Amino acid sequence: MTKEPTVTERVDGIRQRIAEACDRCGRDPGQVVLMGASKSQPLGRMLEAWSAGVTVFGENRVQEAMAKMPELPEEVDWHLIGPLQTNKVKKVVPRFSTVHSIDRIKLARALDQEAQRTDRIVDGFLEVNLGAEETKHGFLPDDLPQAAELLASLRSIRLVGLMAIPPHETEPEASRTWFRQLRRLRDDLRPALGWQGSPGCLSMGMSQDFEIAIEEGATHVRVGTALFGPREARS
Repeated sequence: MTKEPTVTERVDGIRQRIAEACDRCGRDPGQVVLMGASKSQPLGRMLEAWSAGVTVFGENRVQEAMAKMPELPEEVDWHLIGPLQTNKVKKVVPRFSTVHSIDRIKLARALDQEAQRTDRIVDGFLEVNLGAEETKHGFLPDDLPQAAELLASLRSIRLVGLMAIPPHETEPEASRTWFRQLRRLRDDLRPALGWQGSPGCLSMGMSQDFEIAIEEGATHVRVGTALFGPREARS
């Protein structure tokens, strides 16, 4: 029976795959943030990932993240990658450095208002529903220019890029078209959001396709199962 790799071994393997993907497209691996997508993952695995050098954890649920935070090092960089209700904004702003799931104007303004009130700066990604799927959140691609114009004046939410979870594809290579679309949308928005002098981040790519995403310009990859192993079933 084959022994399951440890979290440390998984982290090392993913780092190697990131480096190889960057080498294929002429990028510096330092340009790619490895985010541990830690939804439903036990603290022990997260601590092992931290010890192996993973400093950024992405959580889907605010309450779950808040329960974990006291048990992990204060230096952890917490990112919210799941849907956010406006009534939880006050809990998010003090605890998360980055919100990847800004999917509507109302939410962006609520985050900005709370960040101003508490004298915080929070990084934010505009979530894009590339496939116009009814089951997913996000701005439709055609609506992005108007949204960017309305949100360009935010004072305490620093819009740093775009995020997307593309339609599910059986083969990882099939996701490339979606990743390219997000990159082109980012490039079109550069003037409106002031990204001319910065990379304009792209949060895209998960366990099954993060290497393809990196080849297409991803700056943040959200890796869960490939990093931590299968999620434990809830009792």
